[in-house]
Amino acid sequence: MEDTILISELELRARVGVSEEERAESQRVTVSLRLVPARGFEGLGDDLGNTVDYAAVCGAVRAEAEERPRRLIETLAEDIAGVVLTRYPVKEVEVEVRKYIVEGTGWVGVRIERSRSGG
Repeated sequence: MEDTILISELELRARVGVSEEERAESQRVTVSLRLVPARGFEGLGDDLGNTVDYAAVCGAVRAEAEERPRRLIETLAEDIAGVVLTRYPVKEVEVEVRKYIVEGTGWVGVRIERSRSGG
């Protein structure tokens, strides 16, 4: 198993939904990430510069989610994966986005896995 960094249930506000009414106001979504860093954890020398700054990742994900409205949570997941892969030294990212708006459900969500090679 490869070394991984996990970010669980990052709380965000995003304008996401098929209808204009649903996108009019931001709503609660959560994002969980599994990052496979380009460099394993051995030999990091206890130096943040040798690994992925997960606080910075959280800030970038939050900014991406708040940047513009989207119709689909699938689109939001793809956009988040793109930000992580282009800005941080990771070779693979798994993104799960949960939305809490559908009556009668705890949540609805999507999960994608992307890599630098496009997988």
